[in-house]
Amino acid sequence: MSLHKYNLKRNFDSTSEPKAEIGKSKKELVFVVQKHAASHLHYDFRLEMGGLLKSWAIPKGPSMSPSNKRLAIMVEDHPYSYKDFEGTIPEGNYGAGNVIVWDNGTYTLADYKNTDDFEDVLKSDLQNGHLSFILNGKKLKGEFTLVKLKTKEENTWLLIKSKDQYATEEDILQQYKSVLSNKTV
Repeated sequence: MSLHKYNLKRNFDSTSEPKAEIGKSKKELVFVVQKHAASHLHYDFRLEMGGLLKSWAIPKGPSMSPSNKRLAIMVEDHPYSYKDFEGTIPEGNYGAGNVIVWDNGTYTLADYKNTDDFEDVLKSDLQNGHLSFILNGKKLKGEFTLVKLKTKEENTWLLIKSKDQYATEEDILQQYKSVLSNKTV
């Protein structure tokens, strides 16, 4: 995992995005979903792993319905501090547009209790193309799975909500405000 691609795509003299630095939560691992009105509106789903945020762009946004499998395109790793980034990426910069923190919280692996090698298991699951985790967010709750598709595109995944007590057919995307600032994009 590296922040090299992140650095290459950004000009920090003209964007207020955080500089590429490794970070870590004090206790539980964090996740964040940022709503990003760039050339196309999408949601960036990020999981803390190894001091970075592993990131997937979800064009249609996450769903709380197990019947809605959402395309998730894996993108470059982001620095840990990106979890709090809200603002405008200026025109002429990679990802130009407005960003809000649509949801955030903590996560754990589904059916995993040993915290000693938790991150090793995460990295292995990521390499194997199948991550099951439980989100404890302000909007997203319960078990989800990221599954890597076997296609020509190496970065194509699906985000799937599991059938649990939090599953619903209600459109979670109607909750459109930032959980940090109450702003919209």
